[in-house]
Amino acid sequence: MTGKRLISLLAYVTTATTGASLLTGCGVLPGATGGSREPVTVMTWAPDQTRATNMPGMPAMAQTYARWVNSQGGIDGHELRVLTCNEQNSPAGAAACARRAVREKAVAVVGSYSQNGRAFMAPLEAAGIPYIGGYGIAEDEFTSSLSYPVNGGVASLVAGHGMQLADSCEKVSLVRPDTTAGDRLPELLNSGLRRASHRSAVDIPALEDAAEYTQQAGRARTRAGDEKGCVTAVLGERTQTFFDSFRRLPGQEEKRDAVRISSVLGSVDQPVIDRTGGPHSPFEGAFVTGWYPEASDKSWAPMRKVIQEHAFADNRVDPADAGVQTTWIAYTVLKEVVEGLDEDTITAGQISHALDRGERIDTGGLTPSLRWKYEDMLGAPGFTRIVNREVTFQVVRQGRLVAQKPGFVDVGETVLSAP
Repeated sequence: MTGKRLISLLAYVTTATTGASLLTGCGVLPGATGGSREPVTVMTWAPDQTRATNMPGMPAMAQTYARWVNSQGGIDGHELRVLTCNEQNSPAGAAACARRAVREKAVAVVGSYSQNGRAFMAPLEAAGIPYIGGYGIAEDEFTSSLSYPVNGGVASLVAGHGMQLADSCEKVSLVRPDTTAGDRLPELLNSGLRRASHRSAVDIPALEDAAEYTQQAGRARTRAGDEKGCVTAVLGERTQTFFDSFRRLPGQEEKRDAVRISSVLGSVDQPVIDRTGGPHSPFEGAFVTGWYPEASDKSWAPMRKVIQEHAFADNRVDPADAGVQTTWIAYTVLKEVVEGLDEDTITAGQISHALDRGERIDTGGLTPSLRWKYEDMLGAPGFTRIVNREVTFQVVRQGRLVAQKPGFVDVGETVLSAP
């Protein structure tokens, strides 16, 4: 065999092997950089193809980010290697992903989604691996000393949502998951409503993975009343199912203007509105509280450019998806920290130490500047590590999520006032 033919064969085998790894549920994204600096290996996980909330865009965005940054020479000369894992919306799945991160010597878990904080945080803490920019759904993300949240989590969204609804709603019905995490939502919503001396919301627990919600929808509409009533649902991916049941209630078309609907980012976002009819969606006119600026804001332009050039038509990577946005911000944090270290080898301990000593991160206007020193933390019971206490108020107009009011709203005191 000639030298040229041998080289061609090796190139083919390498390419085929790489392609196969990218098709697996937990693949490794190969880098395109070289040099004396050691690669930086991280993991991003999220549930996919489960009966409850799925976030396939988060690992897909991580892979897209790695392709982009490696095409630029890596992060400060380090090839970025991204491991991905299906968390499966289960404690066993979350723990398995965390153990794999430890086994494969990841220096951080970045931009991930899991409700199973207890299952994944213990293995990470034992190995000293920081958890950067989780979605904000698990309480452990806001209590572990190795967690560095980039938003205020569901706590800030729901507390802020109460503030958003207080000026427009006489009565509020809250439909939320009948889970331990869901049990905290009524008081958080009420803390926002109380800021305007508003009465408490009616609490309506519901199964997180139900196929329909006719009974809960009927009760929510009845308790909201017919004059300036509001029905809010925070059910993750099943929020769409709930409002479909709500829309089908007898006489609902006649009462549409009497009862307003609302939710929070992640339960309702632009992709959901697009899928359900855009301007003809049942979400038209809905109030929505978010963590970040609306998807059309110019601050997202760098992310959009990266997606356009490096996502390769992967429809999981939607720039209007809250999970994709959170992953982008989390990797922005990782990039700034690694660049600030300026070391040939990057370790988990170096990253967490840099964040602990007060590395301030500029996210380009997508959040306030982020820093995780003790004095920056909110210190609310159960949410001690919130450092970003700001949300945005949005509304659905002509099928698009737009700002109801400009800029950010500080909800720190509201979260602190929740029991």
